[in-house]
This record gives sequence, C-alpha cells and structure tokens, in this order.
Amino acid sequence: MIDRRRAIGLAAAVLPAWWLLRPCTAGGEQGKAFQRLFPFLIDLPGWKGNKPDGLALEMPGNNMVTATRQYERGGSRLTAQVLTGPSAEGALAATKTAMKIETGDARLSTSTIGGFAVTRTFTVSSKTGVVLVALSPSALFSLSFIKVNDDEGLSLAQKFDWKAIQAALK
Repeated sequence: MIDRRRAIGLAAAVLPAWWLLRPCTAGGEQGKAFQRLFPFLIDLPGWKGNKPDGLALEMPGNNMVTATRQYERGGSRLTAQVLTGPSAEGALAATKTAMKIETGDARLSTSTIGGFAVTRTFTVSSKTGVVLVALSPSALFSLSFIKVNDDEGLSLAQKFDWKAIQAALK
C-alpha cells in the first residue's frame, strides 16, 4: 500500500521543480523568445560558428531570455550572446559610469559607439576580453573572446547589428 504522507511529500517536492523547469523548454512563446534572436547571431568570415542555443525563463517577477552562439578559429574562441532580464541589468551597471582603468595586465573602459554605451575589458597576458553593449536598461549584447587581441574583439563585436537586435527586443 502507498504511504499517503510520502506520496504527498514527493508531489510537493516534484511539482514546484517541474513548474520552474517547464518554461525553459523550446516550445511555446518562451521558446520563440530566444529563437527569434538566432538570426542576429551571424556567421563571421574566417570563423566556424556553432549552432545557436538559447534559454527562456519566466518566473513571477523574473523573466530572462538569452541567445548564444560560439565560434572557433584555430585556438581562438568567441561567444556572442544577447541577454535580457535582471542578469543583464546587473552586467550593465559598468556601462553607466564613464571610466577607464589600466593596469600592467588589464584594461577596462566605457565609451559610446554608434549611440550605444559600450564597456570593454581585456586581459593582456591571456588575450581574453569582453565587449558589452547596452541595448536597453535590461538588455545587452556581449562578445567574449579568448586568444583574440583587443581591437579585433571590438571589430568583431561591431559586425553584429546592434540596432536590429535592439529593435527585435522591443
């Protein structure tokens, strides 16, 4: 015979977990939310791009959408990402203050490029960095790179159509 308390306890544990994971599936409106961003994760000449991937999460008070594509060229790597929601808001804090910091091995700067607030970081010794582009107060485009120089990282980030991505998010 089934122990009712145990069955109720199991149901109480499984149902909330199922409810949280359910919106992450690629079906329905949430799946379309990240899939509609895939066309903006373009092919880059000279780079092998993997298939785009994404995630949509909807919870009370917290919606997040991310679309990501990784690229390879020899030992160099890129990750292009569009991110919306509270995670983007936190990452964008650095773009809100004009700054320029340089040490012997690292640089961080903010500037405006094409009307967008852009934050760039770069570590000289590992040739790694990130370009963050504020698309709205709660959305960003980022290009992180490994074994790519700073100027090429920015040039590659500028190949993505920031204005079109911004328009798609409205």
